[in-house]
Parts: sequence; C-alpha cells; structure tokens
Amino acid sequence: MPAELATGFLRSGKVRDLYALDGDRLLLIASDRISAFDVVLPTPIPDKGRVLTGLSRFWFRATDAAGIVPNHVLGTDPRDLPPAFRDAGPDLTGRLMICRRARPLPVEIIVRGYLSGSGWKDYRRTGAVCGLPLPAGLHESDQLAGPLFTPSTKAEVGHDENIDFDAVVGLLGEEVAERAREIALALYRFGAAHAADRGIILADTKFELGLVDDGVGGEALILIDEVMTPDSSRFWDANDYEPGRPQASFDKQFVRDWLEDQPWDKTPPAPTLPAEVVEGTRARYVEAFERITGGSFERYLREDRIDS
Repeated sequence: MPAELATGFLRSGKVRDLYALDGDRLLLIASDRISAFDVVLPTPIPDKGRVLTGLSRFWFRATDAAGIVPNHVLGTDPRDLPPAFRDAGPDLTGRLMICRRARPLPVEIIVRGYLSGSGWKDYRRTGAVCGLPLPAGLHESDQLAGPLFTPSTKAEVGHDENIDFDAVVGLLGEEVAERAREIALALYRFGAAHAADRGIILADTKFELGLVDDGVGGEALILIDEVMTPDSSRFWDANDYEPGRPQASFDKQFVRDWLEDQPWDKTPPAPTLPAEVVEGTRARYVEAFERITGGSFERYLREDRIDS
C-alpha cells in the first residue's frame, strides 16, 4: 500500500480493501485475491476484481431501478477520488466503488433456489436446510419448489454455520429480520430471472445488507458490498444442467474442486494454483460477466463503464 493511502486505510477483507474518504463515504477497491474454504489463496486471478466490481455495478443499478432496495453506491469515477488515490494508488480502472457508510448486518444473507453446497450437506444430514424441512428423496442440484432464505453466521474465526430464522430474529429483531428476508428473496427472484434469460442458472447467492439513517429518526436497510458475482453466487450453465450431480459452474467452484483433490487440510497456507486453474477461473468469471451484463469485458476494461 502506498504511504499516501495509509491514513485512510480501514481494513482488508478476503477480496476488497476498504478506505475512509471522509465521515460519510467509503472507498471499496476489489483486488484479484481469491479465497476458498475461508482461506485467501496465494495465487491471484488476473482481472477478477474488475469482474466482481463490474457485475456488482450492473446489479446495483438494475435492482435499484426495479425498486427492490436502494444501495450504497455513490460513484465509480476515479476522478472523484482525492489526489492520493489518483496519483499514488494502484491502477483502479474498473475496480472501485465510492460508497455510503452503513452498519452491516451481523448475519450472512443467503438465498438458495437449488440444493447444493452446504445446503445439500444439511439436507442429507437432517432432511432440512437451516431448519426448513424439505421433501424426502431430493437429489443434489435439484431445483427447490421456491427460493429459500437460508442465513448463516459471520464467523470471525473458522467457518460460517447455517442458522434458522429464529436465530436471525434473535440477532436482528423481528422487524429487521423480516425485512431482510423479504429483500433477499426479491433480489434472488430478480437475479435468477435475468440470468435465466441468458442461459445461466443462479443456484444460490449471498447478499450483504446494512442499516443507514432513514432521515426520519429510524433506520433503513440498503444493499452493500457486492451483488450476485461469481464470488458470492453459484452460476451454472443451463445447457449443461443435470440434477443428481455437481454442476459445472462459472464461479470459484472450479478452484474449490481442484483444492479438494490436493493434500491440504483447508488451513493456511493454501497451495499455489497452477496456471491452467488460474486461466480457467478467469475465463469462467469473464464469461459470467459478459453473459449476464450483455456487454464486452474488454470494453469495460477500456472504458470503465457498464451500459446495460
């Protein structure tokens, strides 16, 4: 990190670096880091941060226009940044979002439309997902009768754990919990329908919601962080979809599958990714970007904008 940026630096997450621009605005910069099994891998995926940012910008704009929920994005133009970021920082083309401050909810907001991942593991063990009973005889990757709100904890150490809605109410209060569920299900339905029109199945996805002052003495929920990206979602190719098995995906499942075949105990340090896994992952992320947005990723890199 350049010394000029250190005074505004707040923290680094698994992918994003967060800076304070002033008392009301934050700067999110998406890196090319990739994590799996809650461990940041030593090998970056070129342009990954730009894919995540471009897709998030697309979804933030689309879901706001659809009237589902407002979001935290205030701007995306590097020229609006203080000189230290423009002059001393890394190349921020396609990577940044200037955002409104919010208080993130202390739960992971997850919606599932298909039975996969930890939801499939829950179902095999208990016949339910996050306390929601499901019919007997379902198979891996089966489509559910309707999308399920399946939250989890935000673990400071170790892995997140699935929780039921009563636990969410205990953490957030009934009003906020109900509103968060309503927003999450509406976002999933919107995203799944858009993706389906482009031959992609949105199997499940994770949202981040935050609380802000509503201007009348209370608080309102807004959408924050990232939205329906390959890092936060399972995207499957509809043409190759076949229940009863894992699905080929446009997300980091490709990396997870390679890691599962390695002699690694899922604790740091993680193994270095080989070139073919890096290249294959980048290609999958870019394809997801182009099919969902309907635009060219190369154009996004040149012009740093989303037109769709």
